Amino acid sequence: MPTSTKPVRTHRRRHAMIGPAPSGKRHIAPLDGLRGLAVLGVLFFHAGHFSGGFLGVDLFFVLSGFLITGLLLKETQARDGRVDLLAFWGRRARRLLPALAVTIAGTLLLVWALGPPSLLRYALDDAPWVTANLANWHFIADQVGYWNAADTRIFGHLWSIAVEEQFYLVWPLAIGLLARGRNGGRRVAVVAAAGAVVSLVLMIVFTTPVDTTRVYEGTDTRAFSLLLGSLMATPPATGLLARAGERATAWASLALACGIGAYWALSDGQKDLSLFQGGLFLHALAAALLIGCLTQAPRTAVGRAFAAPPLRWCGLVSYSLYLWHWPVYLLLSEERLGLRGWSRTAVVLAVSLAAAWLSKVLVEDPIRFRARWAKGRKGAAALLAAFAALATLWALIPEPQAGAGTVDVTELISAGALPHTGAASRPLAGP
Repeated sequence: MPTSTKPVRTHRRRHAMIGPAPSGKRHIAPLDGLRGLAVLGVLFFHAGHFSGGFLGVDLFFVLSGFLITGLLLKETQARDGRVDLLAFWGRRARRLLPALAVTIAGTLLLVWALGPPSLLRYALDDAPWVTANLANWHFIADQVGYWNAADTRIFGHLWSIAVEEQFYLVWPLAIGLLARGRNGGRRVAVVAAAGAVVSLVLMIVFTTPVDTTRVYEGTDTRAFSLLLGSLMATPPATGLLARAGERATAWASLALACGIGAYWALSDGQKDLSLFQGGLFLHALAAALLIGCLTQAPRTAVGRAFAAPPLRWCGLVSYSLYLWHWPVYLLLSEERLGLRGWSRTAVVLAVSLAAAWLSKVLVEDPIRFRARWAKGRKGAAALLAAFAALATLWALIPEPQAGAGTVDVTELISAGALPHTGAASRPLAGP
């Protein structure tokens, strides 16, 4: 019996309505390098050597929005505008949660064995919220000053992981609704752009000179970085860059990379309120444009620079590197190591890189690529068992009691008993 060609033509028309996704199955090496550059910026920022390195967090956000939206739009092409949400969330869970669970458990044990009582007390207080991926709202509700209470919170850097996880819960639902039917990709672009503008307005409205923690860690006020990355993955944006041509995107990549680098060098965190009045938004927009240009023309001079093997390797271990670096920084303090400055930085970087590599080789990759039990019902059962084990560990570790000779400097500062000089703490960024 002859086969009709009508379904094939309909299928192709639907592809044209949604448009090409930027990432597909094609691996774009410069994006690995960008991820590596982002995590290195954060690491050197936390080590006190690079005041603008905290902007690596925004670069992570933009990359996440771009890559996830590209994958989801590609799925809508293959499934006639539909998204398999359970499959998507399952992939995200296998990618992110095992390494996070191991980091939480390992950190609690290390702080119990090696850390001061105040660090353990806060770790036990924060751990349930970190596990639930609500750490950012927990810190905001507790009025934990992002820029001046970092050294007391060993899980303080995981606020950004919570922001991304919350985005992964909501945004696929939106794409699943928007991408159906004609011009689905265009609708996704419009909503992403509108959402980014609303997020910017919220940041400007909520910003106060006294403490910028609310706007820096709030999911609503940071969503524009993720949404601008998402916008760059939609057909209108990819089509515009494709029409510009490789030569134009090559020059644009160079200009954007230089501009972003200059902004990183000049930024000074909380002291620069312009960051929260449009500066972070413009930085995220520039990062999104750079990512789009590198995707269209990855073999330009800028693309080859970002694809350098050391940067790519750091990018491949960036997730675990980000998870482990801050606990390592706090546990291997200047007093414990007897080292300061670049000597201590070299040690904590080496330990962080080693922990990240072990996490990737022993936890991330086996569960993500090779463990059949990590999928379907068995995977869900394993996830519940892991959370139960974390809860058991959390309950078994005794909470320290403040002794007569114990003084928590951060609590005294918060209570007004001591003036805040900024000498006891460093600001904390996150991916």
